[in-house]
Amino acid sequence: MPPFLRRILTSEYWTLLLCAAYFVALAPFTPGFATAGNLANVFSAMLPLLVVATGQTVVLITAGIDLSVTSIIALASVTGALLINGDQGLLAGHAAAVPAGVLAMVALGAAIGLLNGTLITQLRMPPFVVTLTGMMFFSGFAIWLTEAKSIAALPSGFLALGKNPWLAGAIAAIVAAAGHLLLSRTLLGRWLYAIGHNPKVALVSGVPVNRTLILAYVWCGLCAGVAAVLITGRLESGSPVHWRSNLLDIIGATVIGGTSLYGGRGKVLWTVFGVLFLTLLDNSLNLLNLSHFSIMMVKGAVILAAAGLDAVKTRLGGGS
Repeated sequence: MPPFLRRILTSEYWTLLLCAAYFVALAPFTPGFATAGNLANVFSAMLPLLVVATGQTVVLITAGIDLSVTSIIALASVTGALLINGDQGLLAGHAAAVPAGVLAMVALGAAIGLLNGTLITQLRMPPFVVTLTGMMFFSGFAIWLTEAKSIAALPSGFLALGKNPWLAGAIAAIVAAAGHLLLSRTLLGRWLYAIGHNPKVALVSGVPVNRTLILAYVWCGLCAGVAAVLITGRLESGSPVHWRSNLLDIIGATVIGGTSLYGGRGKVLWTVFGVLFLTLLDNSLNLLNLSHFSIMMVKGAVILAAAGLDAVKTRLGGGS
């Protein structure tokens, strides 16, 4: 492979360059794509995806995967709504309803993450099996809990968390910054990379592998709980089907950014770039009035290409 092509493929800013090239190429042919209003929509749409993808990044670095994040979002969404909605909510009208509801949603996400991590480490079960079956169970539980109905009449203070772009942006920025500091500035972050490279070597080196893996899944579940707050506020209702079909976007954005499916390589900054690209892609295809099925085909092809590039980078030994 030519050296210049190798440098591009292994560059930390490859996906950001791809975003710029895609925007420049599509803007002249996509009505409304480059307008300030549409770019504001892109920014608003990428915030929940960024939050949940930040959690997925940490798990993928350990060579694991969490397929249950969309069901965590759904269950946290309906749980929070059942607590604080103004019709029959347990905390309806209470002064502490909004903070209590948010805390319950985030705590529920972290608790499911703790369950996932415990099953994976203590029973030696594959992450794929644990989180896939978890996705089925918690998604079904959310539908049973609400009889497949959405729950509206949420307090205005809660809706502002998702509908106010500055407030939602601040929440997403805090989560992303926390994920970045976790991976780049803490001993736990070094342990996560070590486990992703080789868990047996990490164990021999003194890394508490099981405890570190559990914390990775707790962090992923917590991020899904925060994403549920943003999504529920933005859509003004708690729903058991919120984001049910977005699992491909979550994993795809992370992989497109450069985080490896093989573990040991990834950064939150790369995930930011991946989320930006996937959101721009989705937005432009919608503006071009492509059908849902056509959009899914394009996105699937892009994510498959990103996974192929990940395999090439792994073979080339791209650094983290």
